[in-house]
Amino acid sequence: MQVLENFSLKSLNTFGVEAFAARFVAIEQENDLKLLFSDEQLMNYPRLVLGGGSNVLFTNNFSGLVIHIKILGIKAEVEGDDILVTAGAGEVWNNLVNYCVDNEFAGIENLSLIPGSVGASPVQNIGAYGVELQDVFHSCRAFEISTGKINEFNKEDCRFNYRDSIFKSSAKGLFIITEVTFKLSGIFKPHVSYGAVTEELQKRGIDQPNIKDLSQVISHIRVIKLPDPFTIGNAGSFFKNPVIPVSKFIQLQSHFLDIVHFPAGEGFVKISAGWLIEYCGYKGKVVGNTGTWKNQALVVVNHGNATGNEILSFSSAIIDSVSSVFGIQLEREVNII
Repeated sequence: MQVLENFSLKSLNTFGVEAFAARFVAIEQENDLKLLFSDEQLMNYPRLVLGGGSNVLFTNNFSGLVIHIKILGIKAEVEGDDILVTAGAGEVWNNLVNYCVDNEFAGIENLSLIPGSVGASPVQNIGAYGVELQDVFHSCRAFEISTGKINEFNKEDCRFNYRDSIFKSSAKGLFIITEVTFKLSGIFKPHVSYGAVTEELQKRGIDQPNIKDLSQVISHIRVIKLPDPFTIGNAGSFFKNPVIPVSKFIQLQSHFLDIVHFPAGEGFVKISAGWLIEYCGYKGKVVGNTGTWKNQALVVVNHGNATGNEILSFSSAIIDSVSSVFGIQLEREVNII
């Protein structure tokens, strides 16, 4: 383990924005964290834990210590129809999905091709196509920075909410996740409630999809809708889908009959942020070096040389436009640094 200085983060964020860390260290095993935080001087620096860099936008250089989690390894424990799969926090999320699909461990196939690392998945409570991380989460191990102890968190401890968890709220910055365990199943029950998934299965003539069919279909849909961050910088969905009271939704629907929406629990409705942004004329819009993706208005992209502040400013214009037209305040899903 070596602490490096003035380290470029351009290759470690999927926006491909240039930023430098005053200090940088790669963590390859849990014990490295204990060693790192035994240095009292390093304990006093501002810290940023970085996994796959798929949910962060750098608007400045980082004057503190960037901790890059590279803890690897995947193992499975089969107990009848239940399978506990444990993965290191530094594993690429989609590598874990492929491992589970290949072994017919069901539960995360709808989360195929989501960018990022395993360690970030419970922080963000990632989700797609009718499945959320909390649906399959069993537990995680996390290093407590103040004490140097390893803590175990179960599902209740994590206080999951829509794209949220304790690690983004009251425990933000207090822990570093080192591994995550998922409770999957040997019995495949397909989640195909989203129209795009159903349509693609029908196109392929698949009435009863298996786990590989569903993973391939969802991967295909994501490739069409979302740009490859290795080709054009982006962080996937830039905004959360807003959740509003039913009363407000009824008012909006009376003016916007085609507004795309989904159930969000009793008394609430989830609105498609992509639809709101597209209605405001932002789908495929280019402003300078940034813009929205041509096939999905929810995705903000770097067309090559955008700074973090350019991207942030563009996203603010979208928020203002949606607020003006619909009276809805969009919330960024991406962390601004």
